[in-house]
Amino acid sequence: MGQGRQETVATSLAGAVSEKISASLAPVDAELDRRYPGDPGTRQPVHTVYVPGDVFDGGTIRSWGDQALAALDEHAPDAASFAACLGLSDDLAEPVYARVRAKLEGEPVEDLRVDFEDGYGPRPDAEEDEAAARAARLIARAYAEGAAAPYMGIRMKCMEAAVRDRGIRTLDVFLTGLADAGGLPDGLVLTLPKVTYPEQVTAMVRLLEAFEEARGLTPGRLGFEIQIETSQSILAADGTAAVARMIQAAEGRATGLHYGTFDYSACLGVSAAHQASDHPAADHAKAVMQVAAAGTGVRVSDGSTNVLPVGPTAQVHDAWRLHYGLTRRALARAYYQGWDMHPGHLPTRYAAVFAFYREGFVQAAERLSRYAARAGGDVMDEPATAKALSGYLLRGLDCGALDPAEVDEATGLTRPALEAFASPRRGDLTVAAQ
Repeated sequence: MGQGRQETVATSLAGAVSEKISASLAPVDAELDRRYPGDPGTRQPVHTVYVPGDVFDGGTIRSWGDQALAALDEHAPDAASFAACLGLSDDLAEPVYARVRAKLEGEPVEDLRVDFEDGYGPRPDAEEDEAAARAARLIARAYAEGAAAPYMGIRMKCMEAAVRDRGIRTLDVFLTGLADAGGLPDGLVLTLPKVTYPEQVTAMVRLLEAFEEARGLTPGRLGFEIQIETSQSILAADGTAAVARMIQAAEGRATGLHYGTFDYSACLGVSAAHQASDHPAADHAKAVMQVAAAGTGVRVSDGSTNVLPVGPTAQVHDAWRLHYGLTRRALARAYYQGWDMHPGHLPTRYAAVFAFYREGFVQAAERLSRYAARAGGDVMDEPATAKALSGYLLRGLDCGALDPAEVDEATGLTRPALEAFASPRRGDLTVAAQ
C-alpha cells in the first residue's frame, strides 16, 4: 500500500449493538465504581505505634524518637555497626543510617494510636472518661502546634456486648473533645478491634453517622480501621470470606484492615512460642485480607513482633535482625504498614523501609521513565506495571526514603505525573507521560 493512502475499515455491526450492550452493563459499571474505587492516592504510614491511654502524653512522640536514637547510640553508633548487624550492603549503609537518624529526629512516629483496648484494659468509668478527654485535648494541641504525627487517633473497645457501651462512650468523649477543641484533624484515625461479624461494622457506621449528625459534620467525614483478630473475620460460619463482607458493611468508611498477630494466632490455637507474623496461619489470614481489600481503597497492615530490642547489645541485635527481617518480608508481600510496639523497633522499621525503596529505586525509575517515553528496554512493561512502579516511588517519597529531586531527575516526571500513573482513574496516562 502506498504512503498517504487511507486504510478502508469495514464493520458488520450496527451502532445500536454497542449501545444495547453498554446499557445492559450500566449497572455493572456503577457497581464496579462503587465497590472498587481504587487506592485513594493518599499517604499510607509505614507503621502504627500503640500507646496505652494512661501512658500517652504530650511528649510521647518526641520520647519515642529520643529513646530510639539512644538505642542507636548505644548499640549501633555508626553506619558500619548498624549495617553489620542488619546485613546492609556497603552502598546502602551510609545513606540508610543517615536517613534513619534524620527520621528519628524529625518525624519518629508516622501513625500513633492511643489505646483504650488491650493496652489499657478495664478501668473505672470516670478514669477512662478522663483519659479519653485528655487524649483529645493533647492530640488537638499537637496538631495546632505542628507537633503531631501525620496520623493520630484512638483504638476503642470492641462491639462485643461486655464492653460495647464503654467503647461507644470512650469514642464519644474523644471525638467530642476534638470537636470542641477546634475540629477534627485531617489525620484522624479510629480503630475498631476484634471484629467478628459484619453487623459489628455496620453498628460502627451507624455510630459515626449519629455523631456526624449530632455535630453537624459532613456525612461520611469519619472513617475507621477494622482490626482482624479472630478466625471468624476471615472465614464465616457459612464458608464465605467474612472480611470481604465487612468492607462492604462499612459503606465506604473503612480505611484499613489491621492484622492482630497475637489475638488471631491464639484464636487458632497457635502456641505462644510460635505466634509470629510469618506463621503460615498469619500468611493465610493476610492473603485473604489482601485479596478482599484489593481495588476497594482499603489498605492492609501487617501485625507486630513482641520480641523487644532491650538488654545487652547482642540481645538487641538479635531482636533488631528479627524485626528487620519481618518488615522486609512484609514489604515484599505488599504489606506496606505494620505495628511497632517499642521505641527500639523504630530504627529497624525505618532501616527496612528505607533499604527496600533505595535498593530498588534506580531500576524502578529507569523502567518508569522508559515506559513514559514509550522507549524500549529489556523489560516489557504494561500500564499495570507503570502503576506499581509509580506507587513504589511515591511511597518511597512519602516516608523519606527518597528525595523529590532525585526522583524527578531519574524519571523526568513530576509528582502529579507519578500520581496520575499510580491512580489512573484520577488522571490520563497519556497526559501523565508528556
